[in-house]
Amino acid sequence: QVQLVESGGGSVQAGGSLRVSCVASGYSYCMAWFRQAPGKEREWVANINSDGRTSHSDSVKGRFTISRDNGKNSLYIQMNSLKPEDTAMYYCAADWGRWYGGSRLCSVQPDDYDYWGQGTQVTVSP
Repeated sequence: QVQLVESGGGSVQAGGSLRVSCVASGYSYCMAWFRQAPGKEREWVANINSDGRTSHSDSVKGRFTISRDNGKNSLYIQMNSLKPEDTAMYYCAADWGRWYGGSRLCSVQPDDYDYWGQGTQVTVSP
């Protein structure tokens, strides 16, 4: 069982920046950020494996950067050039990955993640 705790959310004006953090109680191969706006489904934002390989959704590519510190069991996302449409609850998630053709990959589907944090709110005003 891995417990995840997010911090660092808040309110910012459009064009501003925020850094959200997540501390895990143990190691996981895959760690990811998802977000969910009111009335919308949970959306994948970015993921990273323990080797540091990252992937970002098209909607945040070039503006958000995911990173992790394996020694601290911590996950981060640096969010720059924020837009009002980035407003959502941001969730940290962790998983052991899925094997495909001999490679272990990190999923973009929320159902594939076993462990979740409680979420932290990010609000971007126009």
